[in-house]
Amino acid sequence: MGIDRTRKMNAFDLPMLRALMAAYTEYENNDNYRCAVLFAHGDHFTAGIDLSQVHPEHFITAPGTIEPMGIYGQARTKPVIIAIQGRCLTIGIELALASDICVAAENARFGQIEVKRGVFPAAGATVRMVALMGWGNAMRYLLTGDEFDAREAHRIGLVQEVTPVGQHLERALTIAQTIAAQAPLAVRATLLSARKSVMEGQAEALKSLLPQYRELEKSEDAKEGLRSFVERRTARFSGR
Repeated sequence: MGIDRTRKMNAFDLPMLRALMAAYTEYENNDNYRCAVLFAHGDHFTAGIDLSQVHPEHFITAPGTIEPMGIYGQARTKPVIIAIQGRCLTIGIELALASDICVAAENARFGQIEVKRGVFPAAGATVRMVALMGWGNAMRYLLTGDEFDAREAHRIGLVQEVTPVGQHLERALTIAQTIAAQAPLAVRATLLSARKSVMEGQAEALKSLLPQYRELEKSEDAKEGLRSFVERRTARFSGR
């Protein structure tokens, strides 16, 4: 999935936002897709939201539509990796926070600058930054609007890997290929279990572990996983 409004530093207007939602929905509903990479054309990931066109209400979606943040619409159940270069502001950080793995080029620069515009992040940053990087790190950037570089993003947990310039997308695709080779039902269950822990608390997530494991144990993929281990070969998972 590619962000492409390079003449505007990939700032999100309404057509871009709707196209991204459509791409996430297609990914979710197509069984041939197992792992997605979100990247951007040009020198920058995104300069943020075009506030003259996009407002929080536009994230509210019709039933069955996947909303990338998983706040105002149906949440996805498949993994998303984000590859970042250049400026990554406002919605760019929120997309990274809502993804599963983030790879950044060493020239990436991040900023949650809504406080400088008299508003605040309405797509999850105030909640997810605190949960991910702790109160002090989150407030350091949420309340000042200061930009920070890729190494700082890695230190505070926003980014999982930093690559040389030009290699971030290749690295993200390599990780995606590794994930896509795993059993789809197991990947989905892992994501949902982790998300349940974040959204509903550890106690609720722990209650669902054994029932979910028992359900997966009956799948064709679980049987194939065991067969491939015994036969010392690469597993051929079907998603069933």
